[in-house]
Amino acid sequence: MDLRVTILAVALGAVLVGCQVLPEQATEMVACPEAPVALCPVCPLQECPEPRVLEKIVLRPAPPAPVQMLPATAGALELPIIGVLEFVRVEPSGLRLEAVVDTASEQTLISARNVRLLEKDGNRFVSYVLVDPASDEHYELEAPLVRRASVVDTHGTASRNYVVSMWLTLGDSRARVEVSLSENADMPYPVVVGRNLLTDVAIVDVSRRHTLENPAAP
Repeated sequence: MDLRVTILAVALGAVLVGCQVLPEQATEMVACPEAPVALCPVCPLQECPEPRVLEKIVLRPAPPAPVQMLPATAGALELPIIGVLEFVRVEPSGLRLEAVVDTASEQTLISARNVRLLEKDGNRFVSYVLVDPASDEHYELEAPLVRRASVVDTHGTASRNYVVSMWLTLGDSRARVEVSLSENADMPYPVVVGRNLLTDVAIVDVSRRHTLENPAAP
């Protein structure tokens, strides 16, 4: 029994001696050698070569589109082309009135007021008044009666108008024609130009207006 105790005490003492020695050994550290620092070489700057001109582009403004000129004359007689609305000069008053050109109407009409039949020395005359729409000026006129004519307006109403002869100027054409005096207050234009003034004078293009003022206007 004493032998066992002795052995155990010796072993325990050896362990304690080992514990005291190990911490001192653990504190000893081996220093690593310093690694050399590798320096990277400095890369030279690369310069781009000068650009080469392969093709030179020159910008120029586009030329203006050509203005399409409408024909001013047509037909074998080289008659002027007029629009559906034109101005007509009426004599002897010298009034310049806007007129609608109506190829379906045989007779030329003019809006008049106070139309009356008179008799002088056995001859019949017509007294009438023309009004300037621009200035509202009134012109009292007289002309020999040519005849009476039946006229049917756009509403289908028939009337018998006095017909007189007067000078009318349409563009460069001046002609003496028979004109029906209408007291219809619903006429949209003071003059309706009929075929008796248009024949051999002009060709009508209903898509145009006031071509006699500006021949190139549509």
